Amino acid sequence: MKVVSVAQMRELDRRATEEFNLPCEELMDRAGDGVAEIVERLAGTAGFRQPFVLLIAGRGNNGGDAFAAAHYLKGEGFDCEIWIAGTKSEVQGDALKFLSRARQAGVPIHELPTKEDWDAAEPVGADIIVDGVLGIGASGPARGPAIGAIQFINACSHESLVVSIDVPSGLNADTGIVEGEAVIADLTATIGLPKLGLVDPAALEHIGVLDVVDIGIPPAVVAALSSETELALVHRSDLAPLLPRRARNTHKGTFGRVLLIGGARGYSGAITLAARAAVRSGAGLVQCVVPQGIVPIVAGQVLEAMVCGVEETETGSIAAGAWKTIEALLDKADAVLLGPGLTFHKDSFVLVRNLVRASEVPYVLDADALNALEGQPHLLTKSRAPMVMTPHPGEMARLFGQTVEQVQQDRRGVTVAAAKYTNATIVLKGAGTLIAQTDQPLAINLTGNPGMATGGTGDVLAGVLTALLGQGLKPYDAARLAVYVHGRAGDQLALQKSQTGLTAGDLANELPYAFRDLVTR
Repeated sequence: MKVVSVAQMRELDRRATEEFNLPCEELMDRAGDGVAEIVERLAGTAGFRQPFVLLIAGRGNNGGDAFAAAHYLKGEGFDCEIWIAGTKSEVQGDALKFLSRARQAGVPIHELPTKEDWDAAEPVGADIIVDGVLGIGASGPARGPAIGAIQFINACSHESLVVSIDVPSGLNADTGIVEGEAVIADLTATIGLPKLGLVDPAALEHIGVLDVVDIGIPPAVVAALSSETELALVHRSDLAPLLPRRARNTHKGTFGRVLLIGGARGYSGAITLAARAAVRSGAGLVQCVVPQGIVPIVAGQVLEAMVCGVEETETGSIAAGAWKTIEALLDKADAVLLGPGLTFHKDSFVLVRNLVRASEVPYVLDADALNALEGQPHLLTKSRAPMVMTPHPGEMARLFGQTVEQVQQDRRGVTVAAAKYTNATIVLKGAGTLIAQTDQPLAINLTGNPGMATGGTGDVLAGVLTALLGQGLKPYDAARLAVYVHGRAGDQLALQKSQTGLTAGDLANELPYAFRDLVTR
């Protein structure tokens, strides 16, 4: 999905109105409807039975979107109130029309026209707060009642989920920079298309999950728009077509046979989680190659997978001598994963080198498969098949002889350069995971949350990705879909169980419900 500047978004709105006869009132109505739908979905995922939604609105069009959302939420039976950072008499134009509709629908409306009013305001126990204070046209530090409203929202966020409309109030939509106070949202429902500032690293602490409200801008107009950045947002609207309806007359071989290689004595969890994730992501057949000593552990935890035990080293990792067995299994595989729990051993290097040279099907290098090639990325240029690498910043730094700080300071540049050098698809993990392939736009994924910063979640991602490759998805598509679903599963779990209690095992089990966000069946 294209990322646009504020000026470009205004031009899109203008063209939709003037050339396609979509009145501004209609666009605001669609924005409010879309925000209400997102709030309703969020409430359902969080398990709120009778949610109370507090909509805090400014006096401009951003407030108008909030008023429209209140009207729709009230119509769906939600208990909601509107608090205005200003007075009703200051609201004009289309925003005033929707304020009137909300009032006629029975939504209580309160005025807090000064910062002192906000300072004195008491929390009302809202389950969800909708931030419609400042929109993409705002610049500079928030002032007057707006700054009071922002501070109130942030103060209440310890007991309320926060949804920002278009952009978290106080954040510059072009730069992502905060000048003064800004809302820290759990979810930002941006209108039309994502804005440049929302995908900037400076904004990550404020936007939460980024969703996009479709307001009906004609696709041809969007397609003709020149992008001011090569960055694209990974969004479900682009991913759903990658999962077509499954034909009735199929069998397990139709959906791919994936081969997962890894594990070691004391490190059976990683390959187990990857296998569980592959099973949960639609792979027809999952086969694990692990050291002989951990076969009972892996087989006992992933009943759906076939487990093959092979020769092991003195430390309990897969020995180089196991390659003949692995090579024979490659002929039957549709996709391969090497790395989870592999551990660092000189034989690990041999396995990676052999796979790069021998594989004729797409494969994923993860975790210790990347560490085994420390400082030797040139070996990856020998690949005969499509290759995907899934490093975290530390693994990327070790592979290319950099520091973690260098990688993190220029995540986009480093990821693009790695993809160009290796001719691989690169997935640089972290907050704002990046996906790079030389013939495709650099993509950023903004699903996921801090609760996923726990052991094993990367192994789950590797399993999802390999399963999708095995089902025939191209590497770039498989990578985008995998990181989105992986993050989406984490977000759903965080709402259901908390970020604190999120585990990789739970994440693997949640995957089918995350896929449900994209598919009907």
